Amino acid sequence: MVLVIRTVFALITVACVCFLTSFYSSSSQGDIIKAGTPKQRQTRMLKILSLGDSYTIGRGLQQTESWPVQLAAQLRKDKIEIDTPVIIAATGWTTTDLLMAIANSNLKEPYDLVTLLVGANDQFQGFGEYAYSAGFEKLLISAIDLAGDRPSRVIVVSIPDYSVTKFGKQFSPAKIKAAIENFNIVNKRLAREKGVYYVNVTEISRRVAEDVTLLAPDGLHPSAKMYAEWVNLIRPVVLEALGIENYNN
Repeated sequence: MVLVIRTVFALITVACVCFLTSFYSSSSQGDIIKAGTPKQRQTRMLKILSLGDSYTIGRGLQQTESWPVQLAAQLRKDKIEIDTPVIIAATGWTTTDLLMAIANSNLKEPYDLVTLLVGANDQFQGFGEYAYSAGFEKLLISAIDLAGDRPSRVIVVSIPDYSVTKFGKQFSPAKIKAAIENFNIVNKRLAREKGVYYVNVTEISRRVAEDVTLLAPDGLHPSAKMYAEWVNLIRPVVLEALGIENYNN
């Protein structure tokens, strides 16, 4: 009788060990490690919302060459399941235009990540710093709300400096540069105050003066090559914002 009990106990122990081994082995496939939490399996596609203007849609390029779409493609290479980014942007949009577009877009679901880049057209159309600051702050509040009231899921991208482009040189490059710098001081300050991430791509944009391959054929907007460099800066911030650690550097 004792022998039978011991045999049954041994079989149960082996079965439990096999089950636990199988469980941990299978759960390690396709996991995301989130900062401060145990391993978690990604159960759905992550959603990105990109808000902006012509720099967000990739004016003059194929849609796949825009930086939000390039970013999503890069994240997929990191084994992260990303849905096609939702882009609310258009050529010529100011902060006011973008606010109106958001209000009319019926965006309901909280997004896993929201990016915001706008201001070049405010400068071009003669908006002052006060007007830009007021509009940008409203946009930032909306972006945080669309991220499920999570500031840590919002990334502000600085305004590129188009004063060095063929288009910009037709106007007053020095004034454009100064205005863009002031606007970037504003959006960086607001990003800090709201507790969101900030990525500076302005210095990269100025390199078109030495490297024309960074400029699109229209002589104003970035090329796919420049956007790829933006993605190299934005990607690590996105991974940190999402709390993802097990990616390939």
